[in-house]
Amino acid sequence: MTVLRRRAVLAGAAAATLGAPAIVNAQNLAQGSDWPKGPIKIIVPFPPGGSTDPVARIIQAKLTDNTGWQVVVDNKPGGASVVGANIAAKSPPDGQTWMVTFDSHILNPAFAPNLPYKDSDLVNVMLIGRTPQTIAAHPDRPYKTFAEVVADAKARPGKVNFGVLGGSQALVLANLIKKENNVDLNLIPYKGGGPLVQDLLAGVTDIGISSLTSFSPHIRANKIRAIAVTGEKRTPALPNTPTLEEQGIKSFPSYSWWGVYAPAGVPRPLIDRMHAEIKKAVLATDVTQKFIEQFNMEILTSSPEDFAAYQKSEQDRWFKVIKENDIKGD
Repeated sequence: MTVLRRRAVLAGAAAATLGAPAIVNAQNLAQGSDWPKGPIKIIVPFPPGGSTDPVARIIQAKLTDNTGWQVVVDNKPGGASVVGANIAAKSPPDGQTWMVTFDSHILNPAFAPNLPYKDSDLVNVMLIGRTPQTIAAHPDRPYKTFAEVVADAKARPGKVNFGVLGGSQALVLANLIKKENNVDLNLIPYKGGGPLVQDLLAGVTDIGISSLTSFSPHIRANKIRAIAVTGEKRTPALPNTPTLEEQGIKSFPSYSWWGVYAPAGVPRPLIDRMHAEIKKAVLATDVTQKFIEQFNMEILTSSPEDFAAYQKSEQDRWFKVIKENDIKGD
């Protein structure tokens, strides 16, 4: 063995020896009583209400029941989830801070290239679940399907008002539909789901798109009419409402979803422990029932790797549409 090679081997062995206690310590933390050290914080980068806040609070309650941990939900709204995501990204990677957020989070880098954090500052923990988005019409409008909306908009270019949430996947999907189907819909961006729903209920907009969660109570009350769902297949919650593809509309399958993130650098044993506990909480019969009844959620509990791959595929798809169509967030 040469002197140089011997030095390299010794250096590698020393590094492994130094790194081993850190790995063992993280494993001990995840398995023993040294973690968590105090309250666990779940950041929700949206205000109370909507869907993300109750999803986080249902998980919080079950985590506390299952583990005895003190778990708190900390709402940090602002900047289309940027404020809360930045706080989460810059939190110590000690396993005390996590974030539950909504699908619009992954589009922020495309709409706001000067974010105060990078995607790599946050690591994927779990894709909790998803639900297709729904396109609905005011009941006074004649539309029974989205195909009828397209036909009317082609006969009256720019006259059909379409409410969408600004900076969202729905906004990108609506622009894609306009382009791929050569139809001039008048898109009206909203800063929140609440105002969008209220204007659709009032007939200010002819149609609107949002998560099935937001629209379901009003569909059941016959205050709005579901005319399409955006998933790959019909949803059990709306078995008589056809998908866009069934109606001959060119688009991509699109879903609203909820996911868990952690600051980059959290030791993998802690990620794995938290993933296991959240999965146990979500798959509890009472929690699953709430998620299905309240959010029409398809439960996924994806692994960190599968969630990261899903995020990448979604960003590749939607960033391309945003760039090609010069779509702005508002």
